[in-house]
Amino acid sequence: MKIAVACDSYKGCMSSSKVNQIIEQAIHDVDDTYGVVSFVMGDGGEGTTAAFVDACDGEMVTIKVKDAYFRPIEATYGLIDDGKTAVIEVASCIGLNMYDREKRKPMHATSFGVGELLLDASKRNVKKIILGLGGSSTNDGGMGMLQALGAKFYDEEKNYLKSNAGQLKKIHRIDIKKFKFLKDIEIIAACDVKNTLLGENGATYVFGKQKGLYPNQIKKLDIAMKDYADKFKDLGYDIASHEGSGAAGGIGGALALLDAHFMSGLELLRSYNHMDNAIETCDLIITGEGQSDAQTLYGKVPVGVLDIAKKFNKPCICISGALGVEYNKLYDLGFIGIYSVADRAMSFEQALKLAPDKLYACAYTVMKTVHYFVEDYR
Repeated sequence: MKIAVACDSYKGCMSSSKVNQIIEQAIHDVDDTYGVVSFVMGDGGEGTTAAFVDACDGEMVTIKVKDAYFRPIEATYGLIDDGKTAVIEVASCIGLNMYDREKRKPMHATSFGVGELLLDASKRNVKKIILGLGGSSTNDGGMGMLQALGAKFYDEEKNYLKSNAGQLKKIHRIDIKKFKFLKDIEIIAACDVKNTLLGENGATYVFGKQKGLYPNQIKKLDIAMKDYADKFKDLGYDIASHEGSGAAGGIGGALALLDAHFMSGLELLRSYNHMDNAIETCDLIITGEGQSDAQTLYGKVPVGVLDIAKKFNKPCICISGALGVEYNKLYDLGFIGIYSVADRAMSFEQALKLAPDKLYACAYTVMKTVHYFVEDYR
């Protein structure tokens, strides 16, 4: 029997590679004759760079940049295609999971570090940059990223503005005379978010709460974001209306200045890791993520993996850290089993600590059941 394991990371807990390794160990402990092929996964968020580097035998680059609160931090990005392509994820320097919930201050957070990563990659003469837009802690409309690339923002008194969400309402003039447009580099935004920048389906209303915005801040910030977008429209750039412009707190919109085009992060990864070919030869597919719920329906890694399994009529099981609201709707898509590694009530801190052992126990139990039926029908 041959099994493909392709799990997303359990955000803030275990990397995709670690999750895969634990499941693979459980499979072999049930029957060491089973063949296993694993794929490091990422859909634009945390773990995307590692997924591409793993698929392409690339290398990691570590540099010092600014984090979301303008503090120095070491961040990594990948080089693949013999150094011709850089793979950057915004989560590496401004990731939401880098900060405890009670310490998140989105009105003061900046995407400046993302611009620094882009600049560093451009200096290495890359021809293409894949930028993963998932898992950001910022909601500054990409103001910080643009500032790092040379844009300048001024208030009515001609004072130079620092970049963060709280400054958006103060912007009176934007100067892009010295902006680095990276014109010789193809920019691909790896993104599965379809939200546009503004309104009730936009970046602030949909993702602001999880980043730490209070309800009384959301409407005001969305209004400030509209004024910000209007300033760019006056310069000839529409940063608000295209699909994905609301990704990463508006970084997706700001990428209009870099003439970026958007692709599904998972679809892009599939073109590099040849997962389809491997799944075609397997008997069972196992995928998973930190929490499976109604949001999983909208293009998350498990559903993407399931789509490949269905393409070749292969059974697919989902093993996730937790199961949330309306997870059962995933059965309608074609999963044959959906499991949570959490087997009892526990605190979030306990869940993180016990996750590796709980994952192993769940995967072992699932595989014992699978093994019974495989043996029974031999």
